[in-house]
Amino acid sequence: MKTFGCQSMYAPIRRMVLKHPREAFISQANLETQWEKLVYFGCPDFENSLAEYERFSGILEQFDFEIHYAPKDETTSLDSIYAHDPLVISNRGAILCSMGKEARKPEADAAEKYLQELGVPVIGRIQGSGKLEGGDVLWVDERTLAVGQGFRTNAEGLRQLRELLGDSVDEIYPVQLPYWTGPQDCLHLLSFISIVDKDLAVVHSRLMPVPFREWLLERGFQFVEVPNEEYDSLGCNVLAVGPRQCVMLNGNPVTQKRLEEAGAQVWTFDGKDISYKGTGGPTCLTRPILRMG
Repeated sequence: MKTFGCQSMYAPIRRMVLKHPREAFISQANLETQWEKLVYFGCPDFENSLAEYERFSGILEQFDFEIHYAPKDETTSLDSIYAHDPLVISNRGAILCSMGKEARKPEADAAEKYLQELGVPVIGRIQGSGKLEGGDVLWVDERTLAVGQGFRTNAEGLRQLRELLGDSVDEIYPVQLPYWTGPQDCLHLLSFISIVDKDLAVVHSRLMPVPFREWLLERGFQFVEVPNEEYDSLGCNVLAVGPRQCVMLNGNPVTQKRLEEAGAQVWTFDGKDISYKGTGGPTCLTRPILRMG
């Protein structure tokens, strides 16, 4: 039975890794020690984080897929709650990322340990001067990848990724990311696009490079546009658990309505402490390791 392979952003999820705030945030004291150094927008409230996460995980548990929880690891920071970023999962196996944010570098080694337990082979890692984060990796379809190049992912990281993926992909499209608010902040490719079906993407067009936007339109994509006032509240960060089955943050009513008008089902959760303050929405909180169907 297949246990891994995730060359899609919208095929039905079958297996997923999460990291609970009990294991990532650990305690209120730990939060208060780390949040400023990690450039959070505010210190998360530990008890409210647990409550928000119960709602979030409860949404996921209603679907028919396996959920595995990554263990606590003393080497990792609060950011490890965003389980998506340290890994790329291909049909060949996992690729361990080299994180552009210094405090996140230990996350890939921590991930390697639990991947062994889950039966997911590691086919390689980004090394040397290469930088790559999962938030810059977008499966456009099973054979086509778009990869953002910015402060968190560089050309050398992209070169190594291409080499490791080999003939499991046909095309990798580099997307040059804007400076936006600078290196201290985080702008990933997935900060302004989520693909939720083979021909539907949630986007904030103001941040999209024109060639990339036109390339997607030529491929037949339709766009659900996220308005300016819903960008900072992570309206672009939408997790597809299956085609047009979407999980997103509360507080983005225009985007939600536009998704529903496009035929999507939408589930929402409050994420002030687990998402907004660290700026990681439902896609960031999840690491699907098997999508198929």
